[in-house]
Amino acid sequence: MIDLAFLNEMARNLRIEILKMLTKSGSGHTGGSLSAADIVTALYFYKMRHDPKNPKWEKRDRFILSKGHAAPLLYAVLCLSGYFDKSLLNTLRKINSPLQGHPCCKSLPGVEVSTGSLGQGLSVANGIALGLKLEGIPSRVYCLLGDGELQEGQIWEAAMTSYHYKLDNLCAIVDNNNLQIDGYCSDVMSIYPIDEKFKAFGWYVFKINGHNMNEIITALNEAEKIKEKPSLILAKTIKGKGVSIFEGKAKYHGIAPTEEELEIAFKELNNGKN
Repeated sequence: MIDLAFLNEMARNLRIEILKMLTKSGSGHTGGSLSAADIVTALYFYKMRHDPKNPKWEKRDRFILSKGHAAPLLYAVLCLSGYFDKSLLNTLRKINSPLQGHPCCKSLPGVEVSTGSLGQGLSVANGIALGLKLEGIPSRVYCLLGDGELQEGQIWEAAMTSYHYKLDNLCAIVDNNNLQIDGYCSDVMSIYPIDEKFKAFGWYVFKINGHNMNEIITALNEAEKIKEKPSLILAKTIKGKGVSIFEGKAKYHGIAPTEEELEIAFKELNNGKN
């Protein structure tokens, strides 16, 4: 039985830890970390097979954060999953910290690949998924993409490759909050219709509310049943989800909350309690 209350509570905790570490560091990406918190919670606390005590377990499922600037999201979920002590979150973006502005696989357990150059994560996910198939390892690969990232041409080369090699062990997820650093994706360089474009490249597409845990879980489960082609979960989300002063504002794409904003966020996330 799926414990939706537990998963929603973990997503709330994730948002709290994200905001705490961003505020302490004074820099980082707020909006896109918050918008994908429900999705990543479902992956790490429900769907993926992984072992914090054995990060290199051969049969683990792999998670690729293609939108590497949302590193605080990955750090928070790895921490709450048990990969490292919570005190490390206080070192975000500090010199010599393993928690840099973009994830580095050489310095932090649980990070599969170093990411940050947008558009490259899906290609890396393809390589891992193909390698797993060649080795006969029944693990799955999940790749989280930003919607602004879909403006990169390499994404579409990778999408073509995923279908060509019938990578049915690959599931890409688009965090579709329609905001990037310069404004609305639809204004900067329209990426729509995302679903029809991926279908044209041979993918099986699920369209969901990226903040509805039941819809996320259902799509992840159904994606495992798709054979001979890769799956895409197009998750409609809200930038800065969970805190009203951040929601739907491009301003918070790449800046950290102030202490005053953090206090407001805590009250909302804690239902009015400090």
